[in-house]
Amino acid sequence: MHSRAIEEHKKKLRLNSVQREVIVGKLLGDATLETQDGGRTYRLRIEQGEKQKLYVDHLYDIFREWVLTPPQRKITLIDGKSYSKWTFSTVSHGAFRFYAHQFYKEGRKCVPKLIHRLLTERSLAYWFMDDGSIKSAHSKGVVLNTQSFTRVDVQRLIFCLEHKFKLSAKERRQKEGYQIYISGRSYERLSRMINPYLLPTMRYKLPEPRRTHLPKR
Repeated sequence: MHSRAIEEHKKKLRLNSVQREVIVGKLLGDATLETQDGGRTYRLRIEQGEKQKLYVDHLYDIFREWVLTPPQRKITLIDGKSYSKWTFSTVSHGAFRFYAHQFYKEGRKCVPKLIHRLLTERSLAYWFMDDGSIKSAHSKGVVLNTQSFTRVDVQRLIFCLEHKFKLSAKERRQKEGYQIYISGRSYERLSRMINPYLLPTMRYKLPEPRRTHLPKR
């Protein structure tokens, strides 16, 4: 597509409600926003490991009209070892500027003060697919790996999870920072909210449902 055609195409682009919800979840997770013109426009960048290729394809389908080049494999060498990732970027567009202003402060990713308004059940599911995992094989609790955020940001997320979604959540101190633990008491509620949006390949991140009472004879 020639540059003039690209610019004409970009004029027609509008974020739909699903894309907006996914952006919020992904920015709490692994996605990034990049600017090449001093903050006038931004592009959304998606990058996941080799095992998450189906997840990347799914995200590409969601943002297909915003992307000029399909997902590409990227190979990096670290200490002589090869690592494979799948990545794609959207076009740069002013539609992403609101999210950049909310999720970035002085070039560092942060949690917006408006997160209680922005985070939806769908957003929570995509955040979970990025950063969620089971606490252990013997627990119904799950963790969200939020170590890259400040403690204040983590506490803001916990407040949102508790008050908006009625989930029992608390911070856990880790060597790299703070993660969020969602109690097994909230497992059924969390599962009901995010299961409709989880990809089949991501369901391993949720604990297996377990009986809490012995079956009647």
